[in-house]
Amino acid sequence: MVLTSVKIIDTKYFRIIMKITKIEIYKLNVPLKEPFIISLGVIKTANSIVLKIHTDHKIYGTGEGNPYMFIVGETQEADFEYAKMLAKLLLGKNPLEIENRLAEIERILKFNPTVKSAFDMALYDILGKYTGLPLYKLWGGTNNREIITDMTVSIDAPEKMQKDALKFKNAGFPAIKVKLGDNKKNDTARIAAIREAIGYDIPLRIDANQGWDTNTAIGTLKALDKYDIEHCEEPIPRWNISDLPYVREHSPIAIMADESLFDHHDAFRLAKMQACDYFNIKLSKSGGLNTALKIVSIAEAAGIKSQVGCMSETRFGLTALMHLVIARKNIIHFDLDSALMLADDPVRGGIEYKENGRVELNNDLPGIGADFNPEYLEKMEKVIIS
Repeated sequence: MVLTSVKIIDTKYFRIIMKITKIEIYKLNVPLKEPFIISLGVIKTANSIVLKIHTDHKIYGTGEGNPYMFIVGETQEADFEYAKMLAKLLLGKNPLEIENRLAEIERILKFNPTVKSAFDMALYDILGKYTGLPLYKLWGGTNNREIITDMTVSIDAPEKMQKDALKFKNAGFPAIKVKLGDNKKNDTARIAAIREAIGYDIPLRIDANQGWDTNTAIGTLKALDKYDIEHCEEPIPRWNISDLPYVREHSPIAIMADESLFDHHDAFRLAKMQACDYFNIKLSKSGGLNTALKIVSIAEAAGIKSQVGCMSETRFGLTALMHLVIARKNIIHFDLDSALMLADDPVRGGIEYKENGRVELNNDLPGIGADFNPEYLEKMEKVIIS
């Protein structure tokens, strides 16, 4: 066999030089249709941070982060200031070097995953636009899955929760998520009232948001077993993660990690402890798409299925999350309902809500494939770092 000579081409000639020229930072405030109540607090307005990272290639990327102070320890006001600092850090650098940019952010800001997720999202949006591919294709996915969101009933009196659950069932949602986290008596009464109204032909999923102690969690989950509950999110406080395997062992209902799962390090720890049956991944909690991809990989390796969830993001943040869903089939449950709770829709493009809880991404635009309405953003407080 004769080997022909091969000329080695110096790859430096193919290195892409792109620079960040300016970053716009907005405080996006969108009212909810009605207050959303969980065991940790009440949300009346979706207070997000929105970024637009501009480059010298006439390409910009958009990102959104939505902080829940009682979950991530961040506020919109604090993230607005952190975003200014991070914007100054990234000016003049190549946005396509995502690993480098995120590592630089991590070195100066150890926590605050929500503001990090906005930068992460905007950088991936730039990468997709530069390559001409939607993010799910960059990650090897095919847009051929049926994605159906549940709808969430916030914690309230049993009669109000019963009414809301029946409304969601009649609207065609195939699964209902119920916020709990009070005590065994009250939470059991809530689920009993809901089942009385909606019957047993659709699944219920519950979320205690860390509201129970260990003994209350086990007792309540045993009491709720007869109501056909699909899974329970975060039954006990995050700080008491060492008890989560014990709760899982004694619970007749599958356990999902949420607030105890922020990043890939948490995912590895939970998998090693055999603490849960499911992971719940949220971009504003994980720090963005980069870490979310790592969490899904750990889940796959450990034989743990995943759900995606949300804080109070608009359709933009949920569209970014949808790309992850399309690309990773280990994600089997979908809690993509936050945009349905908002009184306004400031987003153009992106995911669409169809009948019976179906969520679709029907465009094949590069990057995230959605953006904010400029007229809506211009009403908001903003700063430009250049």
